[in-house]
Amino acid sequence: MGGMRDAQSKLEKSADRIAGTSGAAPDSVDLSTETVGLLAARDQFQANARVFQTGDDMQRKVLDILA
Repeated sequence: MGGMRDAQSKLEKSADRIAGTSGAAPDSVDLSTETVGLLAARDQFQANARVFQTGDDMQRKVLDILA
């Protein structure tokens, strides 16, 4: 869960900088850097979701073996 929270935090920070709600001047935002940050946060979130899915699959297989 920590990885997903970290990814969400990075996503929100990048979105705030792009939207200009962080107080920075709009012309000081490097959109290419922020886009890379958004894509990295997305990939991190997806990787963590796959970890949960794999754990769920493993638990299901163990239960099938024991049942």
